[in-house]
Amino acid sequence: MGKKSKKEKKVKGAEKTAAKMEKKVSKRSKREEEDLEALIAEFQNLDSKKTVVVETTCPPPSARLSASLSAHPEKDELILFGGEFFNGKKTYLYNDLFFYSIKKNSWVKSDIPNPPPPRCSHQAVVVPQGGGQLWVFGGEFASPNGEQFYHYKDLWVLHLATHTWENIKVPGGPPGRSGHRMVLSKKQLLVFGGFHESNRDFIYYNDVYSFSLDTFSWSRLAPSGSAPSPRSASQMTSTPDGMGVVIYGGYSKVRVKKDVEKGTIHSDMFLLKREGKEGQEKWSWSRVSPSGNKPTPRSGFSGAAGPAGRAVLFGGVCDEEEEETLEGDFYNDLYLYDTVKSRWFPGLLRGNKSEKKKRRRGKKGGAEGEGADGKEEEMEGAPQGPTEVIKEIITEDGTVMTIKEVIPGAQEDEDDEEEEEEEEEGDASAPLVEPCARSSAMATVRQGKLFLYGGMFEVGDRQFTLNDFYSLDLNKMDQWEVLVEMDPKTQEWLEESESEEEEEDEEEEEAKGAEEEKNKEAKGAEEEEESEEESEDEDDEEEHPAVQEGETVTDYQTRTEQYWVGLARVNMGPDAKDKKVAKVALAMAKVFFEDQ
Repeated sequence: MGKKSKKEKKVKGAEKTAAKMEKKVSKRSKREEEDLEALIAEFQNLDSKKTVVVETTCPPPSARLSASLSAHPEKDELILFGGEFFNGKKTYLYNDLFFYSIKKNSWVKSDIPNPPPPRCSHQAVVVPQGGGQLWVFGGEFASPNGEQFYHYKDLWVLHLATHTWENIKVPGGPPGRSGHRMVLSKKQLLVFGGFHESNRDFIYYNDVYSFSLDTFSWSRLAPSGSAPSPRSASQMTSTPDGMGVVIYGGYSKVRVKKDVEKGTIHSDMFLLKREGKEGQEKWSWSRVSPSGNKPTPRSGFSGAAGPAGRAVLFGGVCDEEEEETLEGDFYNDLYLYDTVKSRWFPGLLRGNKSEKKKRRRGKKGGAEGEGADGKEEEMEGAPQGPTEVIKEIITEDGTVMTIKEVIPGAQEDEDDEEEEEEEEEGDASAPLVEPCARSSAMATVRQGKLFLYGGMFEVGDRQFTLNDFYSLDLNKMDQWEVLVEMDPKTQEWLEESESEEEEEDEEEEEAKGAEEEKNKEAKGAEEEEESEEESEDEDDEEEHPAVQEGETVTDYQTRTEQYWVGLARVNMGPDAKDKKVAKVALAMAKVFFEDQ
């Protein structure tokens, strides 16, 4: 045998290091997982008492992220399973099962005996055999305080014809993980990547496992070539010919020093290709260099397999990490990847032409007419770059949610250049309804329609978990249809209220230790502040400028601009930048206008 090359030695060394780390993580997390196993066993004990299937018509599922949303292989139905919700104090994991009827626009909750235990960040794949099956692998469970994690390595199948769950117990499967990806490729379930984390350690995977739907057996693949680096939350798409899968992006982190971790957002692409006869396949990795406009780097995006061999990517977040802070820009843009042509392109909405023509006809004369003329001149120039739109939503407790959206710039289409120019002209006067920017939403495609449910975004230290629901016809690409609207008033966040209570307690204790005279002054000052706040709240509710009959939102914003700028300045403080205050003022005016 010849000597091993330097490259081969490096690969072997990396494999040994990964194996050692996996063993180390396994030992350290064993005690944590043993504690959580008792809690999971209690959930399973309660579920085992169910003996019959109970199906109930219900409202849409509660707010959640990192669940699975799958299209039924035979019916016009979607299947939502599991997920996670965090309210600032407690983490909730779900194992509830919902069926959504596309034709009836209605939800049914299905309580089936002996389901998988609660989990999130798992993977679910539907297959047509046996009257339709939903296969679920892995995922994670967290303690209510979110400090301990249990990573599943179990495999389940939901028999859709009989509405029964079955736990498939066979050896040789992947170790416990979450954030992995799983797809159907011919008659195999392929599992790639993911991560396993404990309180002190973590490991990211780049291994590939195959589960045969014929023999019900696991095998670990050993592809040749250069594999993707270890990662979780990538996009994994089967090629139309069933001879391979494409991997895009993902996230991983490394420990740079004690108690300091650095995250990496991946934006590379790889093809895992199958060659040879069935039962004698050989697999190989190769790097892909796609053409077109790739998505900007991000993690937490939602992926789905679209029509005509196209992969769909929506939203996500790009985190800016510093030593002690983590801030992120959330996205609501849509990209499609043509697996046949190996080309990315942004999913631009065309909109409803008849509505847009009416809006353009309405913009004649005056300042609005000038704006329309300016737009026509703009259309004659070079294509516009990405536009950043900032929306503000005011919740019931007064929190201002800042939603940043990046709308891709207009791009010429080789086939419909003139048509798109006409439609883009309308976009300026009539912004289309779109899901707000988010990450960790659930997405799937059924008969050419993309469905998007829930997810989350953050404002400062506060997390907003969503339960809104949208659909988009990927063939028409006209506009998003709102199936369930987001209601900001339903948002729950306990951490903020707790900290406020603690601050009030501390203030009371300090006041008790002060002199009686100062105590009275402090109480008087607090009462004045409270009365001022109450009067401001009353003003907010009752004394905003009224909307005049026939007035558009733009007219209202222009007429009442100074009022809302003043109110925004009071809320944001003297240090806020004028530009930011103006944006918040416009958003507040729009929210008030739409509520009338």
